[in-house]
Amino acid sequence: MITSRGSDVLLTVRVQPKAFGESIEIGASGMVRVRVTAPPEDNAANNAVIRLVARRLGVPPSRVLLEHGARGREKVLRVQGISVDQVTELLADRKGG
Repeated sequence: MITSRGSDVLLTVRVQPKAFGESIEIGASGMVRVRVTAPPEDNAANNAVIRLVARRLGVPPSRVLLEHGARGREKVLRVQGISVDQVTELLADRKGG
């Protein structure tokens, strides 16, 4: 799910750590699924999610913050300085990472 909060975007994602490859997909229900190869240990998967989302959106990783869900599969990321329309377009633009 993609929503706005002020000048930032909140991105709710479902993460699959230890996946075969890395990708970001938006399902028919609007749920954003992120697959990363990193394991869910020592923040490796969280950091991989942040890097992948930042790369896909064309922003520095420092502008992608983990708001909620550090220890769960469902996470809320705050992306600073980008609009909901831009995020939606960039995530839906292509399959994969």
